[in-house]
Amino acid sequence: MSRQPANPLPSCNCQGVNEAGCDEAGRGCLAGPVFAAAVILPDDFSHPWLNDSKQVSESRRYELRDIIIEQAVSWAVASVSPEEIDKINILNASILAMHRALDGLKVRPGAIIVDGNRFKPYGTTPWTTFVKGDGRFANIAAASILAKTFRDDEMNRLAKLFPGYDWEVNKGYPTRAHREAIASLGTTPHHRMTFRLLNPQLTLDL
Repeated sequence: MSRQPANPLPSCNCQGVNEAGCDEAGRGCLAGPVFAAAVILPDDFSHPWLNDSKQVSESRRYELRDIIIEQAVSWAVASVSPEEIDKINILNASILAMHRALDGLKVRPGAIIVDGNRFKPYGTTPWTTFVKGDGRFANIAAASILAKTFRDDEMNRLAKLFPGYDWEVNKGYPTRAHREAIASLGTTPHHRMTFRLLNPQLTLDL
């Protein structure tokens, strides 16, 4: 069941400046790119379903994606490949994905707010991080919805090219079935080779 915020999330932290919310998806996965989105919402935007993507059902995430794309002042999604992740590490790759998403905005943001506690300067644009920001501000929540759904689409596409890893279900996360497939089938070009691919102590039950 989807969890709705007790009250609709405020559209931004600082109104009147085209504030972009940023979030990533896929940071903890063993395979696939890390995705990020940047979203600028109208200052009066509100929707009762909008929340951290992990608190929203799959069907509602896709409904919200259509609403966000239609009503956003500007939005963009970007990714960083497994090869890049292995070269620069997942933290830097997540920030790079957010910078690439910001590059894709058709409206330049006057400020940036980011889910989490780590970011790097994006030009001279002022920025602030918020732990659990995707459950606090609508523009970050919207970014989490876009990053999650576009990444899920990519993992569903890759699942058809590399059957046997259960990516259509686990989306590249370290589930038991995913680790067992790596052990029996080996790795693919989409696995992150710097990650502990076979460590059962880090397995998720999804």
